[in-house]
Amino acid sequence: MSTSSASAHVCATTSGAPRPEGLRPLPAEDHHARAQEHQRRVAEYTQGFLQRRHAGQKHPVEDFLFTYYSHSPGQLSRWHPGAGTVLEGAGGSEQAGWKFYTTVDDGTAAGGATVDVVRFRHARESMIGFARRLLSATAARPAQLGCFGLHEWAMVYRSVQHGQRHDQVPLRLGSDGTDEVVESLNIRCTHFDAFRFYTPSARPLNALTPTRETQVELEQPGCLHANMDLYKWAYKLIPAVSSDLLLDCFDLAWRIRELDMRASPYDLADWGYQPVRIETPQGRADYARAQKGFAEEAQVLRGRILGALDEVDALADARARRPD
Repeated sequence: MSTSSASAHVCATTSGAPRPEGLRPLPAEDHHARAQEHQRRVAEYTQGFLQRRHAGQKHPVEDFLFTYYSHSPGQLSRWHPGAGTVLEGAGGSEQAGWKFYTTVDDGTAAGGATVDVVRFRHARESMIGFARRLLSATAARPAQLGCFGLHEWAMVYRSVQHGQRHDQVPLRLGSDGTDEVVESLNIRCTHFDAFRFYTPSARPLNALTPTRETQVELEQPGCLHANMDLYKWAYKLIPAVSSDLLLDCFDLAWRIRELDMRASPYDLADWGYQPVRIETPQGRADYARAQKGFAEEAQVLRGRILGALDEVDALADARARRPD
């Protein structure tokens, strides 16, 4: 939606809450079909995790997106059209009662359901502001492709002394070999939420000291973890962000997680993952090439999230200008 159409004047209607001009109507049969398709896609990712959780089992790669991030499989399976769309005939549905939804007059007997952008923006003002600053600043920077995934290695540096994360899988080069790789290559992680898991011995080896306060200044689009975190920002912005965009971010994070662990110091051969041997020149070249592709995909998604926030602002501003 263009800013001009989203900012169009608001017309009064004869019953129910008024519908701002420029909102996209979505017929009932279409939004039911899209919700079902979304749930089918989500099930492809969540089924294995839910079965393992029931059986008390863990997967060192696939479980991460469901355990590190706070969005549950059930929340992920809920379909949201995003701000600017009216679900026709859904005024009396369960979805109309979900958080940040409201009903509008859409010409049907039941009325329509849509995201209440004014209430959403007011309630999430601080988080929206931070997300906009972080994503905009990250998008404006060139991608740095020379980290080679060493953050995972730094998390187990001197594991004999500090202990080992993911202790259900062995280290591919052993503890001494892992330490040698960390000491022989330059570590320059820019991402605080990776750096904070470094062992105490590894932290002084990093070229930077990322903090939460410097996150906006340091985040860059080549970082695998910054790009995985697009999923986090998308779900924090639900329901103003559509579930289509959310699942696109999830899918990217899923594929990045696989590279992250294949390039890690862990031996995941028994789990079906061949290593990206970043301790070799060829492995580092392979990693950087994959990292570049993910960075390009992430920049598109970053732009789409920022575009969704722009639409929230345009719709909320238009609603605020409507005469009482």
